[in-house]
Amino acid sequence: MAITDHRAWAALVSHAERMRGVHLRELLADGQRCAAMRAELDGLVLDYARQNATGETMKLLFELAREARLAEKIAAMFAGQRINTTEDRAVLHVALRLPAGSSLVVDGVDVVPEVQGVLERIGRFAEAVRSGEYRGATGERLTDVVAIGIGGSYLGPECVAEAWRTEPGCAAAAEGRRLRFLANVDPIDVARALEGLEPARTLVVVISKTFTTAETMLNARTVRSWLIERSGPEAVLAQMIAVSTNLEKVAEFGIDPAHAFGFWDWVGGRYSVWSAVGAVPLMLQYGERPFREFLAGGHEIDEHFRTAPLERNLPVILGLLGVWNTSVLGYGARALLPYCQALWKLAPHIQQVDMESNGKRVGLDGRVLPIDAGPVDFGEPGTNGQHSFYQLLHQGRVVPADFIGFRRSQRPIRLEGELVSNHDELMANFFAQPDALAVGKTAEEVRAEGTPEALVPHRVFPGNRPSNVLMFEELTPRTTGQLLALYEHRTAVEGFLYDINSFDQWGVELGKKLALTVRRYLADARQGKAAGADGFNPSTRDLLRRYLGQRED
Repeated sequence: MAITDHRAWAALVSHAERMRGVHLRELLADGQRCAAMRAELDGLVLDYARQNATGETMKLLFELAREARLAEKIAAMFAGQRINTTEDRAVLHVALRLPAGSSLVVDGVDVVPEVQGVLERIGRFAEAVRSGEYRGATGERLTDVVAIGIGGSYLGPECVAEAWRTEPGCAAAAEGRRLRFLANVDPIDVARALEGLEPARTLVVVISKTFTTAETMLNARTVRSWLIERSGPEAVLAQMIAVSTNLEKVAEFGIDPAHAFGFWDWVGGRYSVWSAVGAVPLMLQYGERPFREFLAGGHEIDEHFRTAPLERNLPVILGLLGVWNTSVLGYGARALLPYCQALWKLAPHIQQVDMESNGKRVGLDGRVLPIDAGPVDFGEPGTNGQHSFYQLLHQGRVVPADFIGFRRSQRPIRLEGELVSNHDELMANFFAQPDALAVGKTAEEVRAEGTPEALVPHRVFPGNRPSNVLMFEELTPRTTGQLLALYEHRTAVEGFLYDINSFDQWGVELGKKLALTVRRYLADARQGKAAGADGFNPSTRDLLRRYLGQRED
């Protein structure tokens, strides 16, 4: 059923019209309302008092959730039902986070022992590399890792690797080691990934479920050539490993299938950081313990999401407010603003999690959606973003935002003579920006400051711009797991409400297919063959000729 067919939807649309006349300046003055719009979980606080919402708004949103059978859909996902209907697959990234000793049977098979078996294999291999027991072809210790993959095989692992890089325990575990990621097929990315690395000390991880992903395999062949040229052909067997399920292709490439680590078709790419996709590079860099803590943090959110009442369920609240902002109030973008530099790769990861999941035009029934689903996600760590796009947030279009902060810094600094510590300076901005967006500044307040009348309109801040505030104790492997799982489940909630399939990605196919035609044309043209460009439209035909340096006929 389309979201607009629910009775609660009509009530929300009518309610939204009334809410347009209510300013957040007024709503934030109500202490009882502010206290009600707060949810907590083991040190994690979600404050949504700066949303254009009241108790009545939330009541209607929870009614929408019940009419959309949200709780049933959540249960179906955790039970391993094939909710990815277009690909006839279960959606079970949550199984990757289940602790040893748990049980989850899918198609007659308990998947938990399989998952734990792969993690144990990775842990043993990573420890052998880190300890120097396993060495490269020339006998050198393997201190550097290049992980080759794209999309979910890159965005999630890099996000987590960067989040842990300055965490004291992880930094100590990674001392003397380097982890690089190679994703883009652009040769510049190859040059940057390999810059300064010694081939004899480099271990290469090729991450591709099918071992056929065009960009990944070209990059893998390029790095294989680099290894062979400098260390000989034996380096391929000794210093290249795979994360893949296609052992035949792995062997054809020259990698020992015994050095391949698999995962399952119920793990979507954008959720695969919890699998061997993330475990291999992250354990090689930081050891097994941080990754296990990461899984535990994700599992804590899973259990909360699975069992908490809708009214106190953090992912549910985030998802309902997302639908309210995007599809009822009509705000087509939202910002993810972590006040923590270690999370500088969070926004690109969540872009894929959210936009590849919910950027859909049809519902599960195949009918075109009556409304747009899924906003444009973007973001940047604070305070950098304040000097980039906050101008638009404050005085341009309305963009709902999530502010993410931490009570303690990974690397605290307090200079003698300074009024506050560096982290307090950061967090002063963290607390100020949501209030500035919500409350704004009136013309009367501007005039009271003695501002010349001609400048008054330029210095008015309309306010009434919604945001959430998420605050954790500290960024650790465990809280990183909580954070990523929280946003994964927010995306699932929104997809369940829209009644779309959040777990396929047919939209990425067409461009890749057309690229094959262009590739064949370029190959023929480079070899001096008569490459007909008649299959392209006039604009593309002209651009291709210019790219190849050809003259007009």
